[in-house]
Amino acid sequence: MSDHHPATRHRSVLFMPASNPRAIAKAQGLACDAVILDLEDAVAPEAKADARAAAVAAAAGFGARPCAVRINALDTLWGQDDAVAVRGVAAVVVPKVASAADLVAIRAALGADGPPIWAMIETCGAILRLPEIAAAAATTGTALLIAGTNDLAKEMRCRPDADRTPLLPALTQLVIAARAAGLVALDGVCNAIGDPDRLAAECAQGAMLGFDGKTLIHPAQIDAANAAFGPSAEQLAWARAVVTAFAAPDATGRGAIRLDGAMVERLHLAEAERILALAG
Repeated sequence: MSDHHPATRHRSVLFMPASNPRAIAKAQGLACDAVILDLEDAVAPEAKADARAAAVAAAAGFGARPCAVRINALDTLWGQDDAVAVRGVAAVVVPKVASAADLVAIRAALGADGPPIWAMIETCGAILRLPEIAAAAATTGTALLIAGTNDLAKEMRCRPDADRTPLLPALTQLVIAARAAGLVALDGVCNAIGDPDRLAAECAQGAMLGFDGKTLIHPAQIDAANAAFGPSAEQLAWARAVVTAFAAPDATGRGAIRLDGAMVERLHLAEAERILALAG
């Protein structure tokens, strides 16, 4: 299984239908941090087999950027064949993970040395079992949690407003579970393709909640996600100042120092180093 590096950027993760070769070719030149080739919702039943072959063939064309494949659930007609076919891709996105047992089952299907799992959390049961799912991440090779906000809202029968108010408790729980297990956390998609203000607001909200990035459904959404989830100029200036201050001779061996009128500790140094790593 591939190791997850905490400094890898996941600001913008674009879903693309694996059945659309033109879209896949276009995605190879886009500025998103990662791509998910979709074999599930975006592909009609009669096109599943062809899309599977196309996804496997295309996955190697994204260079250093992760190209994951979302498979169909194992209990569908296509899930087992998908799992066998995608064993060589960068990561496997698993829909509707509801328990640790689901992660164990997909790891068995992918093989012990298969790619890391990106688990979609999109049911009420999954939210209730987030501690269990997070605890099983290390032994099942799970590296990332994705908020499946559309399916979750449907199952909750809630009516999300522009601020996604009914979903905020679940989104917060997902981030907490991911952080507890050392996982990447991705916010759900924004359906309002033609509303840049709403997209920008969702991205800002996701970053405020602690997500590492956002899943996207259209190339036009990439720039907003990259801007919101990337370090701001102010964050970079702060991070450089903290690293410089702790590197000074008089800071040697000290757990906390004074910087610009504020007390900063070694935990702030770790955060500053993380921000600089994300900025490249």
